[in-house]
Amino acid sequence: MSKQLRLIAFLERNDHVAQVVLTRVRGSSPRNAGAEMFVAPGETLGTIGGGQLEYMMIDEVRALLARGDDHAVKDVPLGPEIGQCCGGRVDVDIRRMDQTARDQAILDAQREVVALPHVYIMGAGHVGRALAGLFSQLPVRPILVDTRAAELALCTAQVEHRHTALPEAEITSAPAGSAFIVLTHDHALDFLLTAHALDRNDVAYVGMIGSTTKRTKFRNWCRDHCDGQSIEALTCPIGSGGSTDKRPEIIAAFVVAEVMAALTTERQDTAGQAATALRDAR
Repeated sequence: MSKQLRLIAFLERNDHVAQVVLTRVRGSSPRNAGAEMFVAPGETLGTIGGGQLEYMMIDEVRALLARGDDHAVKDVPLGPEIGQCCGGRVDVDIRRMDQTARDQAILDAQREVVALPHVYIMGAGHVGRALAGLFSQLPVRPILVDTRAAELALCTAQVEHRHTALPEAEITSAPAGSAFIVLTHDHALDFLLTAHALDRNDVAYVGMIGSTTKRTKFRNWCRDHCDGQSIEALTCPIGSGGSTDKRPEIIAAFVVAEVMAALTTERQDTAGQAATALRDAR
């Protein structure tokens, strides 16, 4: 379940909640500006970095809620004073959520669910199913696609399953900024789907399982059958940067790292800008 869906459920079951946001970070910190968590009397959701900082802020929030206060701002040094060794300093905004803020947070979460980056796992074999399990824990919308219903049925991860005879149509209709991981049971189908993904020119990541030999064969195939289509943007082999271990779960872990790096690079600056705007507005 995505963070956004967990937040909606969290707000619906807790009457008293405060939002905690890192609005400014100076020096070393476990999280960037914009990191947030939500604190209720009996549970929390999200993280601002863990450690003593987080424990302190949870105590601060619960004291604020118990007093009936609405807002507090903290300037916290991340050093020996609090038993944390990052060495930086953070500004923390704590704000009780009234009904208007709760309704807005739920609406924003619903919009974010729709806007989550789509990750298409084209193939429900061993590695595809391992990928589905890992991506189900991350802030993306994983979609497992296969022509084989039996293979899709073996996937127990809480991700969207699409059984289709035309998997290339899923690539054509995917939103801009999507990621495509191609690892079907058929090399020819891999080539077809990868060429479709590369032809879009508006995606965040295209990867194909295989080897350097398969990459060379695909480049030659594109030259002969795709008007010399460039494969410069293709990652192939996928997940090969960190280990020679061929177990599906290990391959999947390295592939997830590749994809998330591609999806989050442009979002880091956006989060920092949003935190600055929040600090200035408050």
